[in-house]
Amino acid sequence: MRTHTCGELDIKDVDTKVVLCGWMHSRRDHGGVIFVDLRDKYGKTQIVFNPEMKDFKESEHLRREDVLKITGKVRARGEGLVNPNLSTGKIEVVVEELTILNRSETPPIEIDDKKLANEDIRLEYRYIDLRRPKMQENFIVRHKFITAMREYFNENMFMEIETPLLVKSTPEGARDYIVPSRVNKGKFYALPQSPQLYKQLLMVSGFDRYYQIAKCLRDEDLRADRQPEHTQFDFEMSFTTQEQIQEVVEGAIKHSFKKAFDVDVETPFTKLSYKDAMDRFGSDKPDLRYGLELTDVSEIVKEGDFGVFKSVVESGGVVKAINPDKNFGRKELDNYIKFAQEIGSKGLAWMRVTDELKLDSNIAKFFSEDIQKKLVEKIGAKPNSVLMFIADKESAVNAILDKVRRKLASDLNLVDPKVFKFAWINDFKLFAKDFETGGWTPEHHIFSMPKEEFIETMEKDPASVLGDLWDLTLNGWEMGSGSIRVTNPEIQNRLFNIIGMSDEEAEEKFGFLLKAYKYGGPIHGGMGLGIARFVAMVLGYDDIREVIAFPKNKNAQNPMDGSPGTIEAKQLKELGLEIKAIPKKKTE
Repeated sequence: MRTHTCGELDIKDVDTKVVLCGWMHSRRDHGGVIFVDLRDKYGKTQIVFNPEMKDFKESEHLRREDVLKITGKVRARGEGLVNPNLSTGKIEVVVEELTILNRSETPPIEIDDKKLANEDIRLEYRYIDLRRPKMQENFIVRHKFITAMREYFNENMFMEIETPLLVKSTPEGARDYIVPSRVNKGKFYALPQSPQLYKQLLMVSGFDRYYQIAKCLRDEDLRADRQPEHTQFDFEMSFTTQEQIQEVVEGAIKHSFKKAFDVDVETPFTKLSYKDAMDRFGSDKPDLRYGLELTDVSEIVKEGDFGVFKSVVESGGVVKAINPDKNFGRKELDNYIKFAQEIGSKGLAWMRVTDELKLDSNIAKFFSEDIQKKLVEKIGAKPNSVLMFIADKESAVNAILDKVRRKLASDLNLVDPKVFKFAWINDFKLFAKDFETGGWTPEHHIFSMPKEEFIETMEKDPASVLGDLWDLTLNGWEMGSGSIRVTNPEIQNRLFNIIGMSDEEAEEKFGFLLKAYKYGGPIHGGMGLGIARFVAMVLGYDDIREVIAFPKNKNAQNPMDGSPGTIEAKQLKELGLEIKAIPKKKTE
C-alpha cells in the first residue's frame, strides 16, 4: 500500500512521487494551506494539503489518530523551514490524493510523550500507549537485544528448542498457575515457572547446548521488577563448569550490549561470594557503581560503655557502620534517622569525625579514645565526616543498611545511570531455614548441585552446605540465576529428603526426571536471564512494565482485556469443575 515509510524520505527523494500510510499525529492550518505530521513506527513526515487539490475539503476535517493513505510528490522545504529534529526534516510531501483508511475518536491519552497519563489509563488503552514514540523505541531496543543474544548463542553452537507450556505441577518456589484438563477430568496441568526440568531432560537427550526465549509464569506477589509472566533467555550446557557458563554469559552480554545499546561492557565481571556481598554491602545484589561499604565494628564497640551496642552484640547481633565520607547537619541526620525507623530500624546512631580524628556526638562519651581510634582506623574515616551505625540481628542490620546505602548514593549523586557494573554472586547456601515449619527449603531450587566438599555430610548440617549456584547482578538488580545441576539420582533423593520430601513424594512429583538420570545424564548447568530487566535497566526504568507489551497491574489484572475474568457454566461443566461461593470479606 505504500512506497516508503514515514521515516525514510530525504533530500535525495525530491520530485519523487510517493505513497505514504500512517496516523495523523498533528494538524496545522496556515491560512488555507494545511500541514499534517503523518506518523508510523519509523518516524514522521510533514505532508501539505493545498486548497487546489481535489481532497482538500476532507483534509479540513482530519482528526488526531485518523489513519491515512496519501499520494504526493516530495519537495524540499523552504529556506529556514528545515526541522533538524526529524530525520525527514529537510523535505515535505505535497499531497495529490488522500484516502482516509480509518477514523479515530479523540484519544484518551496523549501520543507525544509530553504528558504521561496515569498507570491505569495507560494499561486500559495500552494499544494507544504503545503508539508513543518512546514506547515504540523501547520495543525496538528489546528486539535488538534479543536478536543479538540469539546471534551470539547461535554462533557458539547452541540450538534453540521450545519446551512445553502445559506441564506437570512441580514445586519450584512460587505458586503454579493451574490449568484444568477437559480430556482428563479432575486432573490439571501447570504453566511452567521456568523450563528447568525440561532443559535438563534435553541435556540427558544429548543436545549438548540449548537455549530458548522462554515464557515463565509464577503466581507470586508483584513489584516493580516482577510480573505474573515474564520472558527469560534460558540456556543449558553439557560437560561444563560454573566458570565456563559464566564465561559464556559474559561474552553474550558484551556482544549484545554493544549491538543493541551501543554500550561497552567491561569483562570479566566482578566476583563476590554471597557472604562477602552481604558483609560489605548488606545485599546479595549490590550496586557496585559506588562505594559506601559497610564495616562490622561489633568487636570494637562491645568494649565500650554504650548499652545499646553492648547488649546487641552480647545477644548475638552485630553493629555495622557506613561511612558516607561527608559531613551532615543535624536536620539531615534527623531525616536519616527517621528514614531508618520507617524501614524497620529501632534507630540510627551517628558520630562525627573531628579534624583530630576523634569522634563527637551524644554517644561518643561512651567510647574511650583508644576505642574511637580503632573505629576510625577500621572504618577508614576522614576528618569532617559523619559515621552512621545500625545495631540489631545481622539480617536486620544488612537489610536496613542496604536501603540506607542506596538512599545515600541517591542523595549524594553517586549513581551514574550510564555505568553498568555486573557482578557474579557465588557460593550461596544450598538451603534456607523455613521459620514457619522449622524445616529446610531450597535457596534457589532443589536441582542445584552441592559443592563437592559438602556432599558426604550434608544431612548433618544443612545450614553449612554451599551450592554450586550463583546469581548475576547489575546495578543493584538480580538479572539471572544459574547452577550446576544434580545428575545423580541418589544425591537428588537425598536433597529431597533434607527438605522434608519423602521418596514416595519425590517419585510422584519428579519421577520422570529421576528415571531419566538412570540412563546416563551428562554433567550440565545453565542459567535463566531476565530479558525485561536488562532492557529496563539500560533504558533507565525501574519498572519492567515499560518494556513488556501487555503487562498486568499491581493486582495481576489487565485493565485492557479484563483478565482474569469469569468463565461460562458450560465451560466449567466441560472441565468437571464447580466454583463454590466466595464469601465476602468481613468489614469492621
